[in-house]
Amino acid sequence: CEDCGKSLIGECKLHGPLIRAKDRVIPSRARLTLPHYLTLRVLELRAGNQQILGVFAKRVIQKRTQFGPYVGQLSTKLTRYDESRLVLQVLKDGGKYFLDTPDEDCGNWMMFVRLARNQEEQTLVAYQHCGEVYFTTVKPIEPHTELKVWYAADYAKFMEASAVFIKEESDVCPLPAVTTKEPVDSWICSSCRNAFATFALLESHQCINKDRV
Repeated sequence: CEDCGKSLIGECKLHGPLIRAKDRVIPSRARLTLPHYLTLRVLELRAGNQQILGVFAKRVIQKRTQFGPYVGQLSTKLTRYDESRLVLQVLKDGGKYFLDTPDEDCGNWMMFVRLARNQEEQTLVAYQHCGEVYFTTVKPIEPHTELKVWYAADYAKFMEASAVFIKEESDVCPLPAVTTKEPVDSWICSSCRNAFATFALLESHQCINKDRV
């Protein structure tokens, strides 16, 4: 105690306890990486004060906006599994690894994006490029809309998962099961009805009907 000059175990009985100053609480790495036009919302509070979060748009986000890469730790097995989030894997040096995010200081904001349960609520596709995973918008996202993701067609095959693709009519179109090694035309233009192997080819093709409209 600096007042009575004694070294004590615990608080000083004469002058009382010290006034404790707490450090400022700072956001995690994942929360600090959130773009300024996105926000996190608490959707549910579970036992143990566990928050279920979602990522929402604060302003209109254009179609074909790319986010990423997804930040995580390469691992041969998942240490953190959440049924509301996508399981992501990448191909590195000939090996297949999980992108694991055991806590918020090991990832970026993309770890909070929840998976899309159906065609209507899907706003993003996840895909692998040069050993990294990116999310890209498949339609304009209005303010206050939650960002939800599912696998792109090629990445779904890599993940051995089912795939859906976005059409302007917003109807659900499951991909047929692949029984051969021949490429499958899964992406169909809603105007000219031409089929393409990937979503990128569909978006880049010159559609005469679309130009006329």
